[in-house]
Amino acid sequence: MAANVLVWCIWVIAAFACLASAVAVVSFRNPFFSALALIGNLASLAVLYLLLGGEFVAAAQVLVYGGAVMVMFLFVIAYLGDRTEEAPWAGGPSWQAVGTVLAAGAILVEVIVAIGLTTGGELTHEHHIARSFGSPEHIGRLFLTDHLLAFEVTSIVLLVAAVGGVVLGHHARANEADARA
Repeated sequence: MAANVLVWCIWVIAAFACLASAVAVVSFRNPFFSALALIGNLASLAVLYLLLGGEFVAAAQVLVYGGAVMVMFLFVIAYLGDRTEEAPWAGGPSWQAVGTVLAAGAILVEVIVAIGLTTGGELTHEHHIARSFGSPEHIGRLFLTDHLLAFEVTSIVLLVAAVGGVVLGHHARANEADARA
């Protein structure tokens, strides 16, 4: 019984951290703070994956997204230069930020109610899941067969984003040099 309470406590903390960091990602004006909030979001998602029994997905979440992709994002942000702005939430949140949070909360409540009404009590019954579900072999087979195109398109999009960041950084530095001259 105590273990079940502990799991629920960890789930509530991870879910709250996931939601709070997601709001922080879209509300911070400074891209560096947004990227740090995104790292927190990815870490809290990894905790939720662990609670669902997806150890491989949680490890991939931390290593691939929280590690490699976020290092690339932070590199691009750093390359773009110092954009000196006020600290996050300086002067309090704007009315757009408050409205966005309220609208997102209303949508979340609507989704929860819709899921609750359409499941008709099916969430209370346990379903059989095959032992191979979520294993590295099963995920690798899905990536390299059914979802290969999406997997490769994602890598191309990330590459284009990195090249775009370098190009934007070069233009920003050139404009700064012209302004100083």
